[in-house]
Amino acid sequence: MTQACRFAVALLAVAMLAAGLAAEPAIGAEAPQWSGSLKSLNFYSEADQLGLFPESAISSNRLRLNLGWNLDRRLRLEASLDHQLLWTDPAELPVLPASGVNRAVDLEKVWRHADDWDSRLQVDHLNLRYRGPSTDLVIGRQAVGFGRIVIFSPLDIIAPFPPDALDTDIRSGVDALRISSYYGLDGQIGGVLVGGDENRYHSLLLTWSDNRGGVDLLAITGVLRDRAMLGLGLAGSLGTLGLKAEAAIYEGRRENHPPDDLYADFAVGGLEAWYRFDNGLTLITQYLYNGPGATDPQDYPAVAASAPLREGLTALLGRHYLLAAPSYQLHPLATLDGLLIWNLEDSSLLIRPTLKLEPMDNFSLDLFWTFLAGKEPQIVEPFLPAVPRSEFGLRGQSGGLFLRFYF
Repeated sequence: MTQACRFAVALLAVAMLAAGLAAEPAIGAEAPQWSGSLKSLNFYSEADQLGLFPESAISSNRLRLNLGWNLDRRLRLEASLDHQLLWTDPAELPVLPASGVNRAVDLEKVWRHADDWDSRLQVDHLNLRYRGPSTDLVIGRQAVGFGRIVIFSPLDIIAPFPPDALDTDIRSGVDALRISSYYGLDGQIGGVLVGGDENRYHSLLLTWSDNRGGVDLLAITGVLRDRAMLGLGLAGSLGTLGLKAEAAIYEGRRENHPPDDLYADFAVGGLEAWYRFDNGLTLITQYLYNGPGATDPQDYPAVAASAPLREGLTALLGRHYLLAAPSYQLHPLATLDGLLIWNLEDSSLLIRPTLKLEPMDNFSLDLFWTFLAGKEPQIVEPFLPAVPRSEFGLRGQSGGLFLRFYF
């Protein structure tokens, strides 16, 4: 653990200890607020028919403790400790991922307990927030998100959730300095500086949002991890039909170098429609243009190794997609959700129905299964890598359960 890591962990521990032991809150301060969650994601995947991916099982168990402390009327301290215990079978599956490119300071520790057990303790959030009459300032490890599109937002560029993410309750923190200034009824101008684990992964972005005639207008520009970029978006409604559109254009870092960007420039764009039917069914559909992807399935391995995938800027390999997320409440305690990802060029599909049970206010259980359909890889020579012919034809079916308890 680095010296910076030790210092930050000590700072967090002192803050938590002070919050717990303070007999009287300071003038203008409130009592510290504690919360937390316990989550268990258990995942099983079948082997594919060609034997490229073996049968596997993963159990990810996370304990999170949160502190929110209003030090006075304008200052607030937020901190979160996250401990993850991971079991994999077979044991050779990838271990816990690194902290990510959007973190300048190492505030985590990973242990290897046995061949199939790993754990990680990390400071996921640690920031100080100032709230002025018309200005907000946040410094430290914090959640940063942009965009309005629900399934996959092209403007959510710092640390986006993949479109098939199961746990989206809390966004992981990034090391950032963020300032927002408000004007009028809905106007906001902001800037965010995000520190990376390398100099080339620093980001400096300017943001703007406003509401004109019932339409939300969004804009973001600057440098994202050494890429110049510009993003625009709008969100509104046509009667009872909600409509959103977003697009982001990037100048690639390098061209034809698979570890970096594959293209000299690329774009990500999306159109989303939201509608609630009279029978209670809610349907969200989206067309997604995924510029970092490829039109030829044979190029998918190069896309998977490229920087946009490794940085989380995108999670898909193709170029054109139709996505859908229906939801229907079967009972006040049970909801049936769905996810469809359709690669329009190679005609492969991901379909995931999920039954969400909420027997108590602070407890939920998700039961899900993922169906994959697409052309299987082609074996050209016995000793050569298989050639992909579709995105979702690479792996077998999978499913599992997701338990969440909040306190």
